[in-house]
Formats: sequence, C-alpha cells, structure tokens
Amino acid sequence: MIRIKILNSSIIPKIALVSILTIFSAYSSGKGVDQQKPETPKTGHSDVSCWLTDPVSSIYLQKQNTSLHFTSNLNSNPTILVDSVTKYQTMDGFGFSMTGGSAYLINKLEVSVKNRLMNELFSNDSSSIGISYLRISIGASDLNSSVFSYNDIDPSKTDTALLSFSIKPDSFDLIPVLKSTIAINPGIKILGSPWSAPAWMKTNKSTKGGSLKPEYFGVYARYFVKYILAMKDQGIVIDAVTIQNEPLNPDNNPSMYMSAGDQARFVKDFLGPEFAKAKITTKIILYDHNCDVPDYPLTILNDPEARKYSDGSAFHLYGGSINALSTVHNAYPDKNVYFTEQWVGAPGKFAENLKWHVKNLIIGAPRNWSKNVIEWNLASDPNYDPHTPGGCTTCLGGLTLSNDVKRNVSYYIIAHASKFVPMGSIRIDSNVPDNLPNVAYLTPTGRKVLIVLNDSNSQVTFNIQFSTKKVTPVLAAGSVATYTW
Repeated sequence: MIRIKILNSSIIPKIALVSILTIFSAYSSGKGVDQQKPETPKTGHSDVSCWLTDPVSSIYLQKQNTSLHFTSNLNSNPTILVDSVTKYQTMDGFGFSMTGGSAYLINKLEVSVKNRLMNELFSNDSSSIGISYLRISIGASDLNSSVFSYNDIDPSKTDTALLSFSIKPDSFDLIPVLKSTIAINPGIKILGSPWSAPAWMKTNKSTKGGSLKPEYFGVYARYFVKYILAMKDQGIVIDAVTIQNEPLNPDNNPSMYMSAGDQARFVKDFLGPEFAKAKITTKIILYDHNCDVPDYPLTILNDPEARKYSDGSAFHLYGGSINALSTVHNAYPDKNVYFTEQWVGAPGKFAENLKWHVKNLIIGAPRNWSKNVIEWNLASDPNYDPHTPGGCTTCLGGLTLSNDVKRNVSYYIIAHASKFVPMGSIRIDSNVPDNLPNVAYLTPTGRKVLIVLNDSNSQVTFNIQFSTKKVTPVLAAGSVATYTW
C-alpha cells in the first residue's frame, strides 16, 4: 500500500445513542442495520426505489419510503437523462480484497455469526450486499500476520524445480473462507496479486524491495502456473492475475520493484507462453498501481508480443487522476481496465471518505471504463491488525471484527453498487449535471440502476429522466443514493 496524507483521516463521526442501540438490536437478530427489512411505504407503490446513505442523518444504505412516480411534468430542475440504448463496458463486479488477515478474522468468528456474515456479504438474496469480486494475494500481502511465499527456502539456496512449492500457508484461513464464499456465490470472480516473488529469486534476497533476477523469470512464470493449478485443485478458480502489486513501490513488506520493461519481457517471453503451454485461461492483467503513471501499462501494451497475452491493466488511486483509465482505454480500446485497490485510512472520516470514494471510484472508475471496483481490506480488528512487520498499521477494514461486527464506510461505499449491479450488468449512458456525479447500469434482468452523489453543500432537487418520463428526487448534501426501476 502507498499511503498519502490527503486520504488519511483522524476523527470518526459520533453516532447517536439511538443509532448504536439500533445496530446492536439488528445484529443480535442476524441482520445489519442496513439489511433490516424496511416498512411498507405508506405512500403506496413507487415506480423508482431509492436506497440512501446520509451520514448527517445517520442513514446507512436504507430503503426510503418516498414514492417516486414517473410523470411527464415539466420543471426547471437539473436533469440526469439515463439512456439505456447507449452501452459501454460489461461489469465484472464490485468487492474487496480478501486479505489473509481478513480471512483470519472471519474464520475465527463464532460459527453462527460467521455464517450470517458470509451470507450478508456474498449471497444474492435481498438481505445481502452481493459482493461479486474479490482480490487475494499470491503469497502474503502486508495485511497477513507474517510474510511468506509459496516457496520459502534459505535465500542463499535455489529451488528452480519448485520442489518446495506449497500453498499450505493459505490452507488455515484464506482457502477455507474462499471455499465458503464459492459455496454461497459460485460465480464470484477472484483476482490474484503477488506482493513479492520468493526471496531467493530476488536481487536483494529479501521479502522487501529488490527485483526479480532475470535468470528466474522462467521459474517465476512456472510459480504462477503451479499456484493457479493448486488453487483449482481446491475448487478455487483464479479468474485473473496481476504480475506485481504496486511494482513501483519497493517500500512495503512484502514488496518487489518491477520496471515496465521487465514486466513486458516477463509477460511476452515467460508468463504468457507458460500459460499457453499449460492451457491456462486465467487473464493476465498489467501494472496494478497508481493512476499517475499510465505510461507504465502503455509501454507494455505498445509491445505487440506482450500485448497479445495481456487482458488489460489495473489501477490504484493513491496518486494521479481516475481519468488515466480512459487514457489507457482510448489507446487500446480492445483491452480492459480494472480498479483493484483503494484504502481508507483509520480511524476514518465517514462523510469525507464516502464522498471521495463514491465520486472517484464507484462513479469515476466505471465512467472511465473500469470493469470492476475493489476497495482494500475487507476486515481488520479494532487495532487495525493483522499486518506484517512494516505493513500497513492504519488500514481500516470494510468491517471491524472482534466479538461483533461493525460496518465501516467502505462497506457502504461498495454496497451502494454491489447490491444492485450484479456481474454482467452493462454501464449505460447518463449525463452529469453540476454537483450530481452519477453512473448508470442496465442489469441482466433489465433493471435500470443509477448511483448519484450530491457533491454540493446543500440539498438538491433534481430529475431522473428515462425515455420521456421523469421522477423528481431530493438528495441531501453529501448523500449517496442508488435508484432502481
């Protein structure tokens, strides 16, 4: 993780006692406050449903009882025109990184609590937030309790035949939690990303920093193949891999520096051919780092041999602008773009984090062609553990897990999309009036979904127009709403 001051936060908004009591009461019955079945609207049938998060009013992904009826009435309000004829990319999904630490915390929950939580996260029923995409680490990330690879030997020795390869370190928590996830949602997509090659393959013989030695490019490609096949033997299909998490950040633990030139050579001469030889269809995704260096993936895509093995490029937003995704897409529109990581710095400012992440990621990334949005760690404990020595000490999980379950801001950030925009939905066209950033989708069942942020400092009354009809919602300052019809 690269961490920058502007995204860090230092104050948690206070929650009224009545909200706390509501949360505890809801959780004891097996439902999060946002999953409680809303009362039947007294105003009758509504053409458009609205799910709202308004931090000022302590409303967190709650279905609203306001009736929104399509009419032909004219007014002077700003209008979001949703056009389902104009279609863009098909979405792979929304979710989190299931770090080793996240899996550990979930796995240690009391069985009935764990089962309720897993269904809340991953099932497709009305009480779930419908997570459809997970990112996992190949070997340890910095949010494991310790550093490991799948081929740990004395760094002064070598194992070019990979005789010591084993995914056993993940067999205690990550693999069991992934199996439970797949049992609930068999179609979930899983992306694997390594934080480092085994230390003995690296120039500095260390888990931190250094680079992959050229003489081990072929061995490391076979390491990827063995990993994918070993996970398949566990019933876990790895849909895609990135070559290296944050290849320009050698300061984490674990971490590894990889230049664009080395990544291009690794893909075209080693990893791509090894996948082809083993008949592996797992996608190869480039870069996996910040939006401020789009030239990194473009350098690789400019190489025809590397490009033919590459599905696309992945991005984080600890630097640069989300518009970089469109820069890369426009250069190679036949290649996909993905958004694979963004943290919330503990303890977090709910309202500020909600606005920034929804505007830049939930709305900004798909409007710049991303096929997914992944927030960083799914879960941490109250002390922001586990993490490696030298790993992130202030990464706030989507969930805080101890003896109970606390839902944090990134849970709601993702839920505003994942609950309503299933895998296979298509982004459709919508205009963006001032202070109303938004993104629209057509789901596989024909539902329309519109996610809107009020980015102003005052309440806004606006129109949603579809075809010749309009509805007129009201959205409080700093609020996020998902509208469906």
